[in-house]
Amino acid sequence: MSIDLESRKPVRPRPRIAITLGDPNGVGPEIVLKCLSDSRLMKFFDPIIVGSAEVLRKHAEVLELPLPELRVVGDVPERITPERLVVVDVTGGKAPEVEFGKITAEGGKLAMESVRRAVQLCLDGKADAMVTAPISKEAISLAGYREPGHTEFIARLTGTRRYTMMMVSDDLRIGLVTGHIPIWDVPKRVTRQAILETIEIIHESLIQDFGIDRPKIAVLGLNPHAGDGGVLGREENETIIPALEEARRRGYLVFGPFPADSFFGIGAYRLYDAVVAMYHDQGLIPFKTLAFESGVNYTAGLPIVRTSPDHGTAYNIAGQGKASPGSMRSAIYLAIDIARRRKERQQAAAATSSSAAAS
Repeated sequence: MSIDLESRKPVRPRPRIAITLGDPNGVGPEIVLKCLSDSRLMKFFDPIIVGSAEVLRKHAEVLELPLPELRVVGDVPERITPERLVVVDVTGGKAPEVEFGKITAEGGKLAMESVRRAVQLCLDGKADAMVTAPISKEAISLAGYREPGHTEFIARLTGTRRYTMMMVSDDLRIGLVTGHIPIWDVPKRVTRQAILETIEIIHESLIQDFGIDRPKIAVLGLNPHAGDGGVLGREENETIIPALEEARRRGYLVFGPFPADSFFGIGAYRLYDAVVAMYHDQGLIPFKTLAFESGVNYTAGLPIVRTSPDHGTAYNIAGQGKASPGSMRSAIYLAIDIARRRKERQQAAAATSSSAAAS
C-alpha cells in the first residue's frame, strides 16, 4: 500500500469490494463462494465478505465448495492479504441455522444487517463499493423491515432521495421511473417530474459511472403502442411527451416515447446508451430475457457504488449446487469498474483544482 503525499491517506492498489451473503437459506452464499474460487476475477479486487462466517462454512460444507482460510473480524483491517479471506461477521457469534429453501425472519434479519454494515463500510471509506447477494422480500418483511428491497433500504441509509434502479449488461442499460410498487399505482406515479428526474439521474450516471460523455437515452411509453395517439391512453400525450420536451430544452439527448412491445424485439435498444422504462416489469422482463446470465442490478444516484445479481434467492435450488455465479461475477466486475472510474474522476478533479490554485 502506497501513501498519497498530499492527503497523507493510504492509496489502495486494488479496490476493496464489500460482498454481502444475502439470505442464508438461498443461493447467495453459494454464488459468492463460486466467484471467490475464480482466479481470473480475484486478480482485480480485494473481497470483504459481510455476513456470517458460520453460514459461509455451512454452504461450503454442504455443497463441497472450496473455502479459503477465513479471517473473521469485527471491522475491516488496514491490510488485506490474499492468503486469508476477510469476513466481517455481523452476528456476534450467533448465526441463524441454515435451512435451505426456507423463508425465515432470522434469515431476513441477517441479510439486512449485512447490507446495513456494508453500506457503512462504504460510507466510511473502508470499502470502495458493495455487491449484494439476493434477499427475500418476504423474509425481510417477517424480520420487521418496511422497505420493499435492497434499493430503498440503501437509499434511506445513505440519505439519498434521487435514485433509480438500473439494469446493466454489455450493450443494454434500463432505468426505471417506478420500481417496487403495485401495478395499479404505476399510472399515478408516472409524472412529468418523475420522468425528468429519472432521465437526469441516468444521464449523470452514464457520464460519471460509465464514461459516456454525451449519452443518448430512449424513453418507452406507458400504454400499448405508446398510446397510439391517445386512442389507447392519454399518459403519453399529457405526461411523457411534455416531459421529454422539457428534457430536451435542458440539453438532454432523449428520444421517444417508443412502443415497448417492439422496441427490444427489433434491437432498437442498441442505438442508445440507456433506456427508460415506466415500470418494473416493462423494463425487467426484456432485460432478463436478453441478459439473465450476465445482467446486473445497479443503483444509480447513490453516493456509494452498489451492484447486485439480477436474480433472486432461488430457494427452489438452494443447497443443491446448481446456482450459476454468472450474474454475481458480472456484478463484481461492474462494481470494480465503476469504483475505479469514480476514483479516477475524483483524482482528475483534484489535480485540476490543485493546478488552478497554483496558477
